[in-house]
Amino acid sequence: MTVPPDQPRWGITLPLPGLSLDRHRRLIERLPELGYTDVWTAEGGGTDAFTPLAAAAAWSSRLRIGTGIVPVHTRGPAVLAQTAATLAQLAPGRLLLGIGASVPAHVTDINGIPFDEPFKRTRDVLRFLTRALRGEYVSGDFDTFSIAGYQLPQPPSEPVKVILGALRPGMLRLGFTEGDGAITNLLLPQDVPTVLDAVGPQPPGKELVVKVFVCPTEDLDHARRATRPFLAWILNREPYRKFHEWLGHGELLRESHERWAAGDQQGAQRALPDEVVDGLFVSGSPERCREQILRYHRPGVTTIQLYVSLPPEVLGDPDRLVEVLTRLGPAAA
Repeated sequence: MTVPPDQPRWGITLPLPGLSLDRHRRLIERLPELGYTDVWTAEGGGTDAFTPLAAAAAWSSRLRIGTGIVPVHTRGPAVLAQTAATLAQLAPGRLLLGIGASVPAHVTDINGIPFDEPFKRTRDVLRFLTRALRGEYVSGDFDTFSIAGYQLPQPPSEPVKVILGALRPGMLRLGFTEGDGAITNLLLPQDVPTVLDAVGPQPPGKELVVKVFVCPTEDLDHARRATRPFLAWILNREPYRKFHEWLGHGELLRESHERWAAGDQQGAQRALPDEVVDGLFVSGSPERCREQILRYHRPGVTTIQLYVSLPPEVLGDPDRLVEVLTRLGPAAA
């Protein structure tokens, strides 16, 4: 889909929580008419990043598809290149490969892989992929691995953009200097200028994707109960703790961090200020949520990626699901 240069693309994260992948086809087919341009995935402890995108590519030829993100420790560099090249055959010119360090909970705790030198590993995988996906023969020593020699038998016919999951200046700058941009998430609208300042001037064609978490319900108490456990968990992962300290939110989150470190997870949840919960996981009517989402759009932000949490009664009714996403999204009046 063609998007005016002063407008961001809008994407939906797949699969929608609580809706199995096989029940997404009708929605995927309708997303372009609702104004959505992209579908994205994430990969941690649940659905893998690539299968939903393969399904989406088969169900729609109009949507861009992107991983946001795939951890760089849990797949070998050549396997990542092979998977991306294969997926690119289904969506030529429409694939964004988002990679990143992730967090130890997704790398070590459930995969048994050491979370070693995350910045260097991400940089090395980025350098390998940018060369391999161009069809180059790659051989030699990187700081975190060595490649005896690899070349894709069928490199993508059209370029695959490789972007980085990035929270702080070093990774943001790496994404824009050596990659095709960055994807960031779990920040407040007023934090976006800080990220843009760290990025600096953006060359044409680079991507800055901002992932926004949304719970479109007018039952504020329900929204807070549903989202607070996740926010307490993720904000107490070291990368996100340091991210919010850099953004200037350290004092707001101090009590939650202290209680989490003391082993009091329930207390860490309760200690999250409502303003943090409501700011990082937008809630309210779809129209109110849309107003908040639009606050993330600043010059330089190329894509708004939505992670949408919906109640079972909406997920189970295809017409209501489409209605909510319509009212929430870019085509809403």
